[in-house]
Formats: sequence, structure tokens, C-alpha cells
Amino acid sequence: MDNKVALVTGSSRGIGKEIALKLADKGYHIVINYARSKSAALETAQEIETYGVKTLVVKANVGKQDKIKELFTSIDETFGRLDVFVNNAASGVLRPAMELEESHWDWTMNINSKALLFCAQEAAQLMEKNDGGKIVSLSSLGAQRYLKNYTAVGVSKAAVEALTRYLAVELAEKGIVVNAVSGGAVDTEALTHFPNRDELLQEAEERTPAGRMVEMEDLANGVMFLLSDEASMIRGQTITIDGGISLLT
Repeated sequence: MDNKVALVTGSSRGIGKEIALKLADKGYHIVINYARSKSAALETAQEIETYGVKTLVVKANVGKQDKIKELFTSIDETFGRLDVFVNNAASGVLRPAMELEESHWDWTMNINSKALLFCAQEAAQLMEKNDGGKIVSLSSLGAQRYLKNYTAVGVSKAAVEALTRYLAVELAEKGIVVNAVSGGAVDTEALTHFPNRDELLQEAEERTPAGRMVEMEDLANGVMFLLSDEASMIRGQTITIDGGISLLT
């Protein structure tokens, strides 16, 4: 495990950071990808390096194919391998369907959906060098059910889940396992951009059968399970981690 490498996109904060820390604790060298805050990324790198592993910090908007290529070139030049790719980076315009513009749609689909396809292509080439690897994406309940103001993001996440199934089949012969984790509402910085944030949090607190909201660590634990050898026969699946709230009508 000492020399294995993991890329977590959008890992300078939030759920991505939580996943990166857990991977570092398992001995993985970590590629930290960010789009805006270099200071947050460097702070995360310092924290991760306390686990005795190496970090590579790369700024890249994964919604752009040229930036994706630059990201993976840096990984290859620095480590020469990749064993884990966690497709976590996400963004999107939160508006009703009738208020969406073409630029809103393209921005959301590029970062949330297109990024998985072209990052997976690059990741697979590196993973083949060491007989395979693992890919896990982050999705959300809006991929399967209606959420207010969530049209563009929900559709983009549905595409992530569909692409997860296709990649799982096509990359299996390369020894690459592909899955996804879908989470309920989690009180992260990203949720502050939701116009109905308070409503979402209140519903999660009051209605989740498990008796509490989902936390970042819950999703990170789900990702870590799918990255484990014990989950090697789970392929193309989206595991829902929501405390049971999606079971309610």
C-alpha cells in the first residue's frame, strides 16, 4: 500500500477532503484537485501529509478536457501510477427547469457528467500499468427523484449513475472496478448555495428513519467500502447512503 496513489477531485474541502484523509490514513499518496481556493488545497495537503504520505496539489477545472489531460499528465509525471480515482468534484446551477439557460446546462453537465467520462479514460490508462484500480463517483438522491431547483444537477447526476454502469462493464477487462455512492442531504458548504437549504435540512432532520442526518463521514465510509477488496464483486452499482429517507413517499 505504501506507494499506491489516489486522486480525489474537489478534495480541498467537504466530502472530498474527508475521503482524501481516509485514503491517506490507509497509506495512499493523495492527488488533491481544486478549482478555486489554492490556500484551502494547500492546508488540506499539510493535514494529509501528517499521515506520512505524499501529496500532489493540482488546480484543474475538470469540466474542461484540456485541464483533465493536464491533471493526469501531472499525476503520471509525479507518481507514474494511479490506483484510485474518486470522482467527487461537482457544481451546478440551481433553478427550476423553465428558468435554465444553455450556459447553466453546459456548466453543470460538463463538471458533473462529462468529467467522469474523460477522467475515467485517463485514469484507466494509468491504472492499466498496475493491473487495475477502483473508480467511485459521488451522486445524490436528485438523480432518481424530484428535488426543487435541482433539474440540471439531478439530470447530470443521473448521467453519472448511468455512466457508472457502462464504465463498470467496459473497464472490467482492465481490472478496474467502477461504482458510485448516492447521498442524502449533507450539511456542507455546497448546500449553502441551495435557495431552499433550510427546508432541505429540516426535512432531513425530521424525517430520516435513522434518527439523524447523513454526515460527510457516512458518505466517505461508503466510498472506502467500495474501494476495499471486500467490495470487488460489486460492479456498476450506486449505493444509497441516506439513513432511509428515500424509502419514504
